Amino acid sequence: MSYQDVSLASSATVQPRAIGSVSLSTKLANGRSAIDRFRTSGASKVLFPNRRNTVEAIVINTSGGLTGGDKFDAEFAAGQGTELAITTQAAERAYRSISGHAEVTTRISVASRARAFWLPQELIIFEGSSLNRRLDVCLENQASFLMVEPVIFGRSAMGEALNSISFDDGVRIHRDGSPIYRDACKLKGDVESQLVRQAVCAGMRAMANVVFVASDAETKLTTVRSQLPTTGGASLLCEDILVFRIVAPDGFLLRRSLVPILEILRGQTLPRSWSL
Repeated sequence: MSYQDVSLASSATVQPRAIGSVSLSTKLANGRSAIDRFRTSGASKVLFPNRRNTVEAIVINTSGGLTGGDKFDAEFAAGQGTELAITTQAAERAYRSISGHAEVTTRISVASRARAFWLPQELIIFEGSSLNRRLDVCLENQASFLMVEPVIFGRSAMGEALNSISFDDGVRIHRDGSPIYRDACKLKGDVESQLVRQAVCAGMRAMANVVFVASDAETKLTTVRSQLPTTGGASLLCEDILVFRIVAPDGFLLRRSLVPILEILRGQTLPRSWSL
């Protein structure tokens, strides 16, 4: 094989990969939430709609999706007494990986009397994808936090089957240094045979995990349960930590159940990008 042949063979498998990072913190300025520090690099960009009492950050992955070798890192800090809402411009997509896996790491810290909302739109997992994702949250005493992690397993409308994927997902929430919530999801290989199991998704193709940490969480439990479909369930881990999970046949039905509950817990409408 000639040098040129080797170069062509290498270029067919080794592709430039996307790397991006975001760092954002908020502070009080004249009694209102405002940006304190902000930095982005690579394929990560952020838009800031004009909101009166909230810093709303819409995170954009300009590479168009995730595949093997991609690495995205984000760090958000809600300063004392501020309100920070983080969302995405559109659903994220985990595409087929030629080699390796994509890594997405998000860290969120919420100071005392601050409120933070982690509201990304759906992650769509495609056949052949490989993704490791981590969310680490650190709360101070008297901090409030609402998170949702929606996931769609393949495009059911396209008849897509997930016969070979790797999805390693983890969420950790600490308050004043002590763990208050941990969740993990690890699916590998032929996921179709796992999704049909009753204890996994019972044949459903979409799911969402929600955690609400606030002083009034207990008072929301009855309302949340009344809004949930028969494929969802809610519990209190303690008087100020409410969790629930929903599974649904597809992303549309998942949203139809999710959005009203999230708006009840947040006390206002979701970011406008959710309605696009």
